[in-house]
Amino acid sequence: MQQILASFSASISELKKNPTALLNKADGETIAILNHNLPTAYLVPAEEYELLMDKLEDYELGKIVKERQAEKPFAIEVSLDDL
Repeated sequence: MQQILASFSASISELKKNPTALLNKADGETIAILNHNLPTAYLVPAEEYELLMDKLEDYELGKIVKERQAEKPFAIEVSLDDL
């Protein structure tokens, strides 16, 4: 059985019937949207989504930093005065 990663869930039918009521009932929590009792989507509040995107960007930037640090032994040292 697939794990549901939200404390609140609803069927696609419930979502279609009254999305605003569903959002109000979830009170700002992530909603797992189920189809035949399996999660097919997650409805995430905008603020939480934006936070996740910021963390993902930070993670990707961190990977770039580590890659560039690994290239440091191959760098050529240059003085600003020489430029």
